[in-house]
Amino acid sequence: MIVDFTAIESGQRYFQTIQTLMPRPIAWVLTEHANGSYNLAPFSFFTAICSEPPLLMLSLGLKPTGGFKDTRINLERSGFCVIHIPDRPMLEAMNASSATLADDMSEVEQLGLSLQPFEGFALPRLADARVAYGCEIYEIKEMGAGPQSLLFVQIRQMFIDDAVVEVLANGRMKVDARKLDPVARLGANEYGFLTDITHLGRPD
Repeated sequence: MIVDFTAIESGQRYFQTIQTLMPRPIAWVLTEHANGSYNLAPFSFFTAICSEPPLLMLSLGLKPTGGFKDTRINLERSGFCVIHIPDRPMLEAMNASSATLADDMSEVEQLGLSLQPFEGFALPRLADARVAYGCEIYEIKEMGAGPQSLLFVQIRQMFIDDAVVEVLANGRMKVDARKLDPVARLGANEYGFLTDITHLGRPD
């Protein structure tokens, strides 16, 4: 089957892309509203793009009403966010946090999620998340007719739960993927988890 992207509309192009570009990691992003409450939203157009400086990228569409999403508004105003990697026990709450709420309402409060201080960082983190990145805005770009907001954020610090980390003989940290058990975004309304891990060294 050949899908001619020039012959289909943007919604179809989006659907066909997410049906094939999988699995995708999910960024569960906490930002602070102007009223001091916390917004929490998941995004699967998300990846690492650079190590010097250490940059992550989030790609956000618009709200159904046509305005910018709260994550962009809050990040642009305050300059900070915390990106969590959700794991299996967080799946239902993460999915529920994608619902559209009234402006300045907090998904953290609505879902009864616990926060704790992210030592040395401007925002708290989800208490039950095994990985969290404390990030500062680096650059915002707009792409396409949407427009799509590309948020480039610089990692200032990271939290990793000690229970999922092993320190190797060379001093490097290795995260146990099975213990982390991250959620992966698939197509449509599907999610996946790690079930089979293969070890394969790179050739010299």
